[in-house]
Amino acid sequence: MTPSTHPIFWRDPALPYVELRQVLDGRKVSYAPHSHQEWSIGAILEGQSEFLCADRLHAVERGALVMMNPNVVHACNPRQDSPWAYYMMHLDKDWLTSLLFSHGIRPTQNWQDTLSDTLLSVQMYQAFVELCDGLMSTDLSSAEKGLILEAMLVNLFTLLAAEQGEASTALPENKLYQVANYLNQHCLQDTSIEQISAEFGFSTGYLVRAFKRHFNMTPHAYRLNRRVQLGQQALKQGQTIADVAQTIGFSDQAHFQRVFKQRVAATPDQYRRSVSS
Repeated sequence: MTPSTHPIFWRDPALPYVELRQVLDGRKVSYAPHSHQEWSIGAILEGQSEFLCADRLHAVERGALVMMNPNVVHACNPRQDSPWAYYMMHLDKDWLTSLLFSHGIRPTQNWQDTLSDTLLSVQMYQAFVELCDGLMSTDLSSAEKGLILEAMLVNLFTLLAAEQGEASTALPENKLYQVANYLNQHCLQDTSIEQISAEFGFSTGYLVRAFKRHFNMTPHAYRLNRRVQLGQQALKQGQTIADVAQTIGFSDQAHFQRVFKQRVAATPDQYRRSVSS
């Protein structure tokens, strides 16, 4: 049987802090640079791909784990003519922080970025793939799935702390972060970039260049990305695509679908469909 080219999304209302995506044939997948609010980890199951994380480019293939910190711009796409299959998991950073703190892996309950983009560990790769298979399975209860998820993450972050010296990487405070926070808080407004630049004391040209250099996105793309994140939340809650598009500031539903697919590599309708226990 030919693998489906459509992504499969797994969610469980009993485990609201985790979402899993499975792609079995991603040869035609194309991701635009985007970011997530969650901490993310993925496993390449077949083929080869190029993984861009911030300004770092990695060649990854079957057996590799990739990791992305919250709000870091990234993109992963298959190499030309290469088969490509993968699992991708998104985890609520506050829940993950609490888990790591309770097990003594992290010293505080404040989120700390991981330092590595990739991990080559046969043991952790197999453990992660087995975890994903278990979450997709109907043979385990939600409670059992929660336990194996926690155990795998504790083992993973213990390994990262021991072998890679993971430590706090607090970002510096500056006006660019104030602009990013403004765009997050007011993403549904269409305030012009010129107005935003003036509000924070930048020329428009400087703000766009500096913002893109620091966040790997223009302010406009950053705002669109945040709207897509809100759209994902609304779709998971069962809202219609038309209502979501209008609510998050897209008067044209076709535009919403195009922007959404560029960043999620799935249509809004595909994203709404998920398998669950």
